[in-house]
Amino acid sequence: MVEVAIDSIRVSLMSQHRVVILKDKDSDRFLSIWIGPYEAEAITVSLQELEVSRPLTHDLLRNLVSALGAEVKRVNITELKEDVFYAKIILSMNGNEVEIDSRPSDALALAVRVHVPIFIDETVMEEAASEPETEVGFGEVPDEESEERLEVFKDFVESLDLGDGDPSEGDKD
Repeated sequence: MVEVAIDSIRVSLMSQHRVVILKDKDSDRFLSIWIGPYEAEAITVSLQELEVSRPLTHDLLRNLVSALGAEVKRVNITELKEDVFYAKIILSMNGNEVEIDSRPSDALALAVRVHVPIFIDETVMEEAASEPETEVGFGEVPDEESEERLEVFKDFVESLDLGDGDPSEGDKD
C-alpha cells in the first residue's frame, strides 16, 4: 500500500465536476479521483477547519463510529474496476479490525475528519497514477519535442493582430 495525502481539490472549468488530487508521500506520483460536489465541499470544510453550526453527514458518521466504541484506523483505496475506484474504511472495534465498503469520496471525507492515514493499493497507483512532466527550465536546451510544442505558441503569437494603436491609450470602443 502507498500512503498518500490530499494535495488539492479542483473544479473542472468545462463541467463543474470536482476532482481530488492525492499525492504519494514518497514520490511525485499523483492520483486523481472524480468526486461529487457535496463530498468535495465536505472534504474542503474539514481541511480548512471551518466551523459549521450543525454536523454534516461525514461529521455524523464520525460521531456514530465514536459513539459505538469504534475507531477509524485508516482508509484504503483498494481497486479500480471499469474506471470506478473502490475504498474501504478500516475500523477497530472490540479488538477486531472491521472493513467497511465505501466510495473513495466518503472515505476521504471521513479520513480528514478523524486524521487517519490514506493508502492506495500499489496496483491502483501503477494503473492510474501520473507524474508531472518535466518542464524546460532556464538554461536547459530544449529537445525536438519541446521545440515543436513551443513552435505552436510562437505561430499563434505571430498571428495576432494587435493593431497600430498605442497600448497606453486603452480601448476606445
